Amino acid sequence: MTLLLASLALLIGGYFIYGLVAERVFGIDSSRAMPAHTKADGIDFVPMPTWKIFLIQFLNIAGLGPIFGAIMGVMFGPAAFLWIVIGTIFGGAVHDFISAMMSVRSGGDSLPELVGRELGPVIKNLLRITSTLLLVLVGAVFILTPAGLLAGMTPDWMTPVFWTCIIFLYYILATLLPVNQLIGRFYPIFGAALLFMAAGLLYMLLFGGFEIPTGIEAGLFNRHGAAESHPIFPMMFVSIACGAISGFHATQSPMMARCLTNEKLARPVFYGAMVAEGVVALIWAAAAICFTGGYEQLGAYMGEHTTGELVHNISVSWLGKFGGALALLGVVAAPITTGDTALRSARLIVADFIGTDQSQISKRLLISLPVFAATFALMLLDFNVLWRYFAWCNQTLAAFTLWAATVYLARHGKAFIICLVPALFMTFVVISYILCAPSPEGFGLPLWVAAAGAFIADLVCIIFFGRYQMLRRAGKLVHDVSY
Repeated sequence: MTLLLASLALLIGGYFIYGLVAERVFGIDSSRAMPAHTKADGIDFVPMPTWKIFLIQFLNIAGLGPIFGAIMGVMFGPAAFLWIVIGTIFGGAVHDFISAMMSVRSGGDSLPELVGRELGPVIKNLLRITSTLLLVLVGAVFILTPAGLLAGMTPDWMTPVFWTCIIFLYYILATLLPVNQLIGRFYPIFGAALLFMAAGLLYMLLFGGFEIPTGIEAGLFNRHGAAESHPIFPMMFVSIACGAISGFHATQSPMMARCLTNEKLARPVFYGAMVAEGVVALIWAAAAICFTGGYEQLGAYMGEHTTGELVHNISVSWLGKFGGALALLGVVAAPITTGDTALRSARLIVADFIGTDQSQISKRLLISLPVFAATFALMLLDFNVLWRYFAWCNQTLAAFTLWAATVYLARHGKAFIICLVPALFMTFVVISYILCAPSPEGFGLPLWVAAAGAFIADLVCIIFFGRYQMLRRAGKLVHDVSY
């Protein structure tokens, strides 16, 4: 119990203390005209109330991430709690806030444009392709998963194919319609429900007479059932993504950056939504080991049940029928609301790439058709191999975003250290992961070899960044200063 309470206190304190540091480093200007007003088009640039933007942003970045990721991550032991806290405060929340503010300052540009402006055209084009594919992959998977679950809960004639068609139709509408119609109306409700479910679980953890077997007193050693092939580092840091730091978030932040009405609201919306997600992850991590009885028991339970079944059983056992309804929301509505915004973000990325105005539905449809076709094509493939790479690609995207934020802050003479340190860390994580992960996911190299390779990669990045700093200070760089 002490570990959970301390972690929650640190997260909340991190918002008020380190969040303010990040805000002051960036330099908020409450008098600056916002893209929501200067580019208002009634489609993507639509001013919204702060509370609504916060709940939409929270649901955009959360979905199943802080639930499923936290449950899988806590199997490594109490180190998961520390990573959620440290990763959220110094990594994920800074990543989300700075990338969102870069989008605000650039007039609402999408992630590849932001990163490419700082890291060059080669990286820009690479991210245009990889981020779009990543978003399409998210959309495809988050059609099939809830469709299968809904088919099991409804009459026989409502087959997975039937629900796939229904969800796909909803995705098309959410991608094409103005942001304040479907997303703006229903997302705040779903976001509030996810927060309410987490609050109910927290109440049970604190006052339900349970003992949370965190085992922190025994140390931070690996509790995973396959510890030899799943070392805490780097495996846990990739398993827990959305509850600590996730590159997917930076693809979503520009969507709400286009709706923000004042820069002073950015910290509550973007830094705050990430902290809220960290809180949800902590609660679910604690609930998983409390419900099953410990790390070893959790591993055994997961060997016989799916993560969705565990979420449902915890919710129903602790919160009753109402909890069952909330669990249904968590495992069905949450992935759907992640998938539709993923495809909408893909549309925005492609539109920014080719420079096409999106005020007319015919132009939005023209850009969206290839996105929908790619999504449909991926739905026909076996995702067992593709999905293995999703978590790694997601964290690699976070590393690129943090490096772009580092260069941006350096270019503006700001304290870039707040992004440089997490950029180095995430670079080390993703390089070591792909080198040591078992085949066919990775190269299956010994951990010490993977760590040496990651160290070299960090060293190369430092050398390039140092060279950039020298050239910039010498006035030998011509850089786009459109921010």
